[in-house]
Amino acid sequence: MRRFRPLFPILASIAIGACSTAASSDAPPSDAERAAIADTVKRTIISTYDLSKPDVVERFMRLYADTGRVVSASGGFVITSRDSLRRQIETFWSAVGQNMQEPKWTWGDMLVDVLSRDAVAVTASYTVPHRTPDGQPHIIGGAWTSVWTRRNGRWVIVQEHLSDLPRTVTAPMEVGMHHP
Repeated sequence: MRRFRPLFPILASIAIGACSTAASSDAPPSDAERAAIADTVKRTIISTYDLSKPDVVERFMRLYADTGRVVSASGGFVITSRDSLRRQIETFWSAVGQNMQEPKWTWGDMLVDVLSRDAVAVTASYTVPHRTPDGQPHIIGGAWTSVWTRRNGRWVIVQEHLSDLPRTVTAPMEVGMHHP
């Protein structure tokens, strides 16, 4: 007579295996995953802010989530929509950005905290040395904190805060820039 194994131990081991697989996907990212995520976000930022490339407004806008709320705080104001953010970026670019001569976006410290496989916080300092339309040295800069999420396979910003460097800081820096 043939003996049958009880089904319970087999089903239990399958269930335990499935649970451990689900739990491992909720586990914090490994050091290698954190490094890869941080590198991807840094490369995205540096490439996007390369002012030698065309279509600045479109490139900047690709950083932000296509759907849902996008929060941006700067200059004492908070905006909460992608359309408002686009208008802010277009206004900056038409009034200031496109008038900069020889601009170079320079990143200082860039701290990337990988919070999970789908969430990152970035805090960075930056300066943009350039010349005004009349050839005078000028620098804009500040600090930027942004919260990123992964949507549809790409990293996008859902919240940010920009803090401008005051003129009392940038003016002395401009003295060291070479005049034409």
